[in-house]
Amino acid sequence: MQLYSFFNSSTSYRVRIALALKGQAYDTHGVNLRSGQQRDAAYLQVNPSGVVPSLVDEDLTLSQSLAIIDYLDARFPEPRLIPADPVERARVLEVSNAIACDIHPVNNLRILRYLKDQFNIDEDGRNAWYRHWVAEGLSGVDALLQRHGDGPYCFGDAPTLADCCLVPQVANALRMKCDLSPFPRVMAIYAHASAQPAFVAAEPARQPDYIA
Repeated sequence: MQLYSFFNSSTSYRVRIALALKGQAYDTHGVNLRSGQQRDAAYLQVNPSGVVPSLVDEDLTLSQSLAIIDYLDARFPEPRLIPADPVERARVLEVSNAIACDIHPVNNLRILRYLKDQFNIDEDGRNAWYRHWVAEGLSGVDALLQRHGDGPYCFGDAPTLADCCLVPQVANALRMKCDLSPFPRVMAIYAHASAQPAFVAAEPARQPDYIA
């Protein structure tokens, strides 16, 4: 398999965690979002949307991290990341989508650049924007996990799609110096999961395209 990824992209990070949990080897193709490589003609042939990640598996090319992880779960069922039980599945998807749909889209690099380029919002303003949406989103996530979660991971003793989404989001929030002390359940899960081998292997600093 071939993974087109950017080391600091939380969506790419999600997929790297899933691949590591499933023990699947892959080749990394770095796509430098900072230099605009995602808009190069060669990459647009891979992914017309010009975003990361993209997974190529033989004749299949797939984008969107949640779709990729769902595919990996179907092709390599162990360990299962999206539960089969209807209620457990719904809970995992509820938290995963709260992160992937409510927090990440308004805070990714292209949105922050748009705020700068089109509205002349300075760095302090962009940081305030980022921290506001992280706080609002993680407040809901923490409440859901307090209400329905258990164990060292989001839902029990084994990682799920929810953990694949949560760890990269928290890592980026910490990098952006967000105050995450109001979210004890989120931070306890992050501390446990981020110390596990598959999560460590997927860390941005360990990727071949890492830029210091």
